[in-house]
Amino acid sequence: MDIKRIKVALKKSLGSFYDEKNNYGSAYVGLSRLDSNETTSVISPINAKQFSTIAFAKKTQLDDVIKQAASAFLSWRDVPAPKRGELVRLFGIELRQYKNELASIITLESGKPLQESLGEVQELIDVCDFAVGLSRQLYGLTISTERKDHRMMEQWHPVGPVMVISAFNFPMAVWGWNATLALVCGNSLIWKPSSQCPLSALACHRLLLNAIEEFGGNPNLSSVVYGEKEQIKTLIDRPEIALVSATGSCEMGRAVGARVAERMGRSLLELGGNNAMIVCPSANLELAIRAIVFSALGTSGQRCTTLRRLIVHESLRDELINNLTAIYASVNIGDPFEENNLMGPLINQQAIKTMQTSIKAALEQGGKLLTGGQVISNLSVGNGFYIAPAIVEVSPDAEIIQKETFAPLLYLHTYDTLDEAISMHNNVRQGLSSAIFTQDISEAEIFLSAKGSDCGIANVNIGTSGAEIGGAFGGEKDTGGGRESGSDAWKNYMRRATNTINYGSELPLSQGIKFDFPRDEKK
Repeated sequence: MDIKRIKVALKKSLGSFYDEKNNYGSAYVGLSRLDSNETTSVISPINAKQFSTIAFAKKTQLDDVIKQAASAFLSWRDVPAPKRGELVRLFGIELRQYKNELASIITLESGKPLQESLGEVQELIDVCDFAVGLSRQLYGLTISTERKDHRMMEQWHPVGPVMVISAFNFPMAVWGWNATLALVCGNSLIWKPSSQCPLSALACHRLLLNAIEEFGGNPNLSSVVYGEKEQIKTLIDRPEIALVSATGSCEMGRAVGARVAERMGRSLLELGGNNAMIVCPSANLELAIRAIVFSALGTSGQRCTTLRRLIVHESLRDELINNLTAIYASVNIGDPFEENNLMGPLINQQAIKTMQTSIKAALEQGGKLLTGGQVISNLSVGNGFYIAPAIVEVSPDAEIIQKETFAPLLYLHTYDTLDEAISMHNNVRQGLSSAIFTQDISEAEIFLSAKGSDCGIANVNIGTSGAEIGGAFGGEKDTGGGRESGSDAWKNYMRRATNTINYGSELPLSQGIKFDFPRDEKK
């Protein structure tokens, strides 16, 4: 890990927010930094060493954040949508200029390989382009009406301040899915990033402020707040925040969703995955194996779309196991800044402990460890949070299968019939991403039909991870039901109004209702 290079990246991308002592405030409302006494250390998973300190926001500071966001919204909603798109276009230019620096910060904080971090920044750039085009397509319907000389239509209006709670594994891109769409839809932003990736958020915030300044807008359109449960509770309980978009565990989503619903607010939840892939007898095994390895090991198994369960036809079991165990044993693990390392560390020591606990539980429930699971130490970069990816063959009925372990742990099952495979596939509480590998068109179509995958994302002959920004991203069941990024996900950030206009001289009622009452004709 090149410390000098990282410091240069931080200084360039954070600009005036850069602190030589690595001590960062509790909140950033536009250009204003708010400090607090309650601080916490930020540890890089690469070498398990502290690289910065952040402060958590006080309640009075959160009040200021909400007040400023609400005020900025009132003026921003009056700006025509294509003009709002111009701001996002300028933000995309900033991101292109600092792509390498932003990727370095992501890798430092999250531990994901630099190539994946570069891909994440590109995803943020891509969603800016998508949102710019969208700013001229915020369309409503014209609806046929049963009444003469009437017109009925839909309009979409901004909802208000949008709060985004993001996770460590995609510390920039997932915020960008929300932020860029929320901005072109006419809303202001409050961002509560993961405390494990605070500088990723601050760098994006600073670049967005650059774009706002060039645009001539209100810097209070964007705020960043550091904190954990207490700060989140304070924010999501406030009625001024129109929409809370939260990415994280199912447990976190239940807590956030319930609190927001209690005040009749809106929530957009993108939660756990526990994703599966079915490998059929006709599958192109070379393609399937490549997809399995990337889906299971990308971001060290810490994606919400990571492949957790591999459901393989019994005729392919031995060949697939032989190939996968050989590949797993040869995967380079270490410093994520080194190009030849395909896997970096897990995010913290607790993640390693959780993976080891899950492996132990799977073995106690009748499973067999096929490869991996050992902690890796004495690397040149230092003793970070490294572990070998594991494959456990276990019954699909084992209790541990219902739990998503956010780590490079893959469970393997075998099946006989496609109906059996689909039943195994759907027999978990989460429903984010899914895949099938087959050359049989009937099997593919059945998997994509209503009686097939019950997930929000269903793929044929590609893996479970690596979704494009043009499609709506999200899942069903305990995954939360939300949709972000592409398609018509923009509607989450707006409110719908149905308008009826009478341009005639009569007042007919719908459903043919008659409501005549005595009138003084002289008047």
